[in-house]
Amino acid sequence: MNPRAAGLDELTGFLTRLTRLLLDTSGEGAESIEETVRAAARGLGGDADVLLVPDGAALTVTARDGARTVTVRGFPEVFRLDRVTALKPLVADIRAGGLDVPGAGRRLARIEQSAPPYPWWLKLLGIVLFSLGFAPLMQPTWYEVGTTAVLATIAATLAVAADRVPRLATVLPVVVSTVVSVVTLLAFAGDAAHGGPVLLMLPALFFFVPGDYLSAATAELAAGRITTGAVRLVYSTFLLVQLYVGVLLGLALTGTSRRALFDVAAEADLPRWALFLAWVVFTAGTVLAFAVPRRFFWGLLALVYLTVGVQSLVTGLAGEVAGTFVAAAVLAATATLLGRAPHRPPRLVLLLPGFFTLTVGSLGMRGLTTMAGGYAVEGFQDLLKLVTIVTAIAVGMLLGATLVPVTDRRSSSSASRKRSARRP
Repeated sequence: MNPRAAGLDELTGFLTRLTRLLLDTSGEGAESIEETVRAAARGLGGDADVLLVPDGAALTVTARDGARTVTVRGFPEVFRLDRVTALKPLVADIRAGGLDVPGAGRRLARIEQSAPPYPWWLKLLGIVLFSLGFAPLMQPTWYEVGTTAVLATIAATLAVAADRVPRLATVLPVVVSTVVSVVTLLAFAGDAAHGGPVLLMLPALFFFVPGDYLSAATAELAAGRITTGAVRLVYSTFLLVQLYVGVLLGLALTGTSRRALFDVAAEADLPRWALFLAWVVFTAGTVLAFAVPRRFFWGLLALVYLTVGVQSLVTGLAGEVAGTFVAAAVLAATATLLGRAPHRPPRLVLLLPGFFTLTVGSLGMRGLTTMAGGYAVEGFQDLLKLVTIVTAIAVGMLLGATLVPVTDRRSSSSASRKRSARRP
C-alpha cells in the first residue's frame, strides 16, 4: 500500500474543490475534467469516477477506507485562465507523487484565493482590444474601427461593472446588446454607406457572443458527450437569443423600423497592414480580457497566425467549409502537442485565441436580426451557414485531438515508474 495514500475524508474534500474549480473554468468544454480529477486521485493513492453535466458533477471517491459520492456544482465560465494555467503544474506534481493531500490542498487554496492578474481597467482595455481585433472581419473600414472603439468601451464598462454587481451579471447579455443597439442606431447608423447597423454593433458584442460555446457544444456532441453537449448547446442558444432580444429592444427604444436591420457591408478602405496587425491587437485583448499570463502572448499570437494562415490558404483552394475544418484540425493538433510540455500553458489556453478566430456566433446574430428585419431568405442563409461552419469546427477539432493524443505515453510511463519506485 502507498504510505502517502490519503484517507477518504481528506481526499474527497480535496477532489471536490478541484472538481468545482475545473467546472468553474470549463466554459470551453468539459472534456479534460474527468481525466484531471482521476489523475489527481491516483497520484494521492485513491481513485475517482466523475459523471459530468456542464454545471455539475457526481464525484465518487475511493480510498483505502471506503468510498463516497458527492455532488459538485459550478458555473462554467472561461474568464480566469490564470487559474487554469496554475492548475497544470499542481496536477503534474500530484501525478508524479510529489505532493500529499495537505500539500496539494494548500496549493489549491492559493489558486482559489488568487486575485486576477490584471486590474479592472486592464480587463476593460482587453475587452476593447479584443473587439477592435475583430472589427475588420465585419467590415474592413476605418469607420467600423472607430465605431467599435466607442461601442466596445461601453460594453467593456458594463462587463467590468458586472464583476462587482452580481445582479447585473445575470442579465448582462441583454443589457449590453440593448445599450449598444441604442447608441449605434442613434449615433452611428445614419448613413447606409457605412454598412448595416448590425455589422456596426457586432464587434462590440463579440466578447458576449457565444460562438465558442456553440462550437464547444458541437464538439462534445461529436465526441459522444451527449449530456454536456446538449445542455451547453441550449445554454449557448439562450445567450445568443438574449443578445438578439437586446438588439430588438434597441429598435423599440429608438423608434427604428426593423427594416433597418439590413446586412450590407461598406466599401473597404483599410490597408492590408491594418488587417494583418488586427490579430496582434486581438491577441493582446484576449490575454488581458481572459486573464492569461502575459508571458504566453507570443506563443498564442503564433497560433493565431497559424490558424488564420491555414484557414485562408485552404479556403482559397477548396472553399470556406474546408478551410475552417482544416484550420480547426491543425490548431487542435498543434495545441495538444505543445500542451504536453510542462513549461507551456494548458491545451485550453493554447486553443482559445485561435479557436476564437474560427467561431462564428456572429452568423447567428446576423441571421436572427436579418430575419427580424423581414429578409427571411438572407437570414436563413446565415443560420444555415452557422450550422455548417460550427460543425466543421467541431469535427476538425475532434480530428486534431485524435491525431495527437493529449498525454505523451512516454511521459506517462516515466511518471508511473517514479511512483512505483517510491512504494515499498
